[in-house]
Amino acid sequence: DVPAVVWVTSAYLLAYAVPLLITGRLGDRFGPKRVYLTGLVVFTAASLWCGLTGTIEQLILARVLQGFGASMMTPQTMAVITRTFPADKRGRAMSLWGAVSGVAMLVGPILGGVLVDSLGWEWIFFVNVPVGVVGSVLAMRLVPDLPTLSHRFDLVGVALSAAGMFLLVFGIQEGGTYDWGTITGVLTVWRLIGAGLVVLVLFVVWQAVNRAEPLVPLALFKDRNFTLSNVAITSVGFAITAMAFPLMLWAQAVRDWSPTQAGLLLVPMAVVASALAPWVGALADRVHPRLLASTGLAAFVVALVWLSSVMSPDAPVWQILLPIALLGVANGFMWAPIASTATRNLPMSSAGAGAGVYNTTRQVGGVLGSAAIAALMEARLTAELRVEGGVSGAGGTAVPEAAREGFSAAMSQSLLLPAVVLGFGLVAVLFYQRPRHLRTVGAVR
Repeated sequence: DVPAVVWVTSAYLLAYAVPLLITGRLGDRFGPKRVYLTGLVVFTAASLWCGLTGTIEQLILARVLQGFGASMMTPQTMAVITRTFPADKRGRAMSLWGAVSGVAMLVGPILGGVLVDSLGWEWIFFVNVPVGVVGSVLAMRLVPDLPTLSHRFDLVGVALSAAGMFLLVFGIQEGGTYDWGTITGVLTVWRLIGAGLVVLVLFVVWQAVNRAEPLVPLALFKDRNFTLSNVAITSVGFAITAMAFPLMLWAQAVRDWSPTQAGLLLVPMAVVASALAPWVGALADRVHPRLLASTGLAAFVVALVWLSSVMSPDAPVWQILLPIALLGVANGFMWAPIASTATRNLPMSSAGAGAGVYNTTRQVGGVLGSAAIAALMEARLTAELRVEGGVSGAGGTAVPEAAREGFSAAMSQSLLLPAVVLGFGLVAVLFYQRPRHLRTVGAVR
C-alpha cells in the first residue's frame, strides 16, 4: 500500500536528514575525504543488504543504514567545493555539481526501470555496489586532503533534533492510517505532531543557550542570504520528493506503463537541466542570484500546475512531456544559484557547519514532502474513489478501468501541494542581497 511504499523512501530520508548536522562537523574534525569514504563504504554495503532483503520490514531497515551512509557523504561534497574554490568562482563549480545531478536524473529513473523490468527490483540496489567500489578508488585518488578543525559535538542537540523530526514526520505520514485520530490510548496523531514541534522548539532554544559548541551555530543565520537559501532549498527538497510519487504512480497505475516507460517521462527534464546547468553556473558568478533562482522556482511552480492540469487517463504523451521539460528549466536555474548563494559569504571555518545545515534543511524538506504527499494522496484517493486505504494500484500495478479517472484526479490534485510550498521558496529568493563578490565596480548588475 501507499504508506509502506512511502516508508521505503521516508526511512532513508529520515536516516539521511537527522545526522547531517553532525556529519558536516565530522568532516571538519576528521577531514571531508575520510568521512566521505567512510560514508561511501556504509552506503555501498547497505545497498547490497537492500537487494538481499526478503521483506518490506528488512528493506526499510536496510534503507535506514543506506541513508546514514549518504548523510556522511553529502555535506563533504559541498564543503570541499566551498573550501577549494574562491567566492567568485564557486558558482561555476556548483553548476558542474548540478550538471552531474542532471545526468543522474536522466540515468537513474531509466536505468532503474530497465533493471526492474529485466532483472528485478533488487538490481536497483545491487548496481550501487560496483559504482561504490569505483567511487571509493576515485575518491582516494582525486579528493584533496583538507586541513582539519577541532570541534566538540552537541549530543543533546543531536538527540533533540532526531526525536523532534521523528515525531513530526511519523505523525504526518501515518495520520491517514489512523484517520487523524487516536493511535493508542491517549496518544493521538495531533498530539504526536504537537510533541514533535515542541521538541524542535526546545532544540532551537538549546542551540541558543549552549555556550560550548552548538550543533547548529545560530550565528550562521545572521547572513541573510544563508537564511533565505535554507528557506528556498527546504521548499525545493519538499517539492522534488513530493512530485515524484503522484507522477510515477499515475504513470504506472493509470496509464499501465512499465517502470522503464515511466522513467522515460523524466528524459526531457534531465536533458534540459543538464544543458542549462553549466551556463547558469557561469552566470551565477556574475549575475544577482535573485534573478536566476526566482526564474527557476517560478518555472517549477508553473510546471507543476501545468502538469496537474493535463494528467488524465487518455492525455497524449506530448502534453505530459512539455511541462516535464519546463521542470528541466526549473532545475537548471535553481540548484547552482541557491547552493552557491548559501555559502558564498560564510568563512572557511564554517564550511562544514554551513554545508551540514544547508543539506539538512534540504533533506528535512524532502522528509516532510514524502510524509505530506503520502497523507494527501491517501486522502484524495479516498475522496475520489470513495474507498478507504486507497486501491490495489497504489503499489504501482494498473487500477481497474472504472477507477482510472478518479485515480488520475487524486494524483493530479496532489501535485498542487508542492506547487504551493514552492511559493514560499520563491518569495524567499526575491529578498536575496547582492553577494559581496558582486559589490565591486564593473560587476554585472
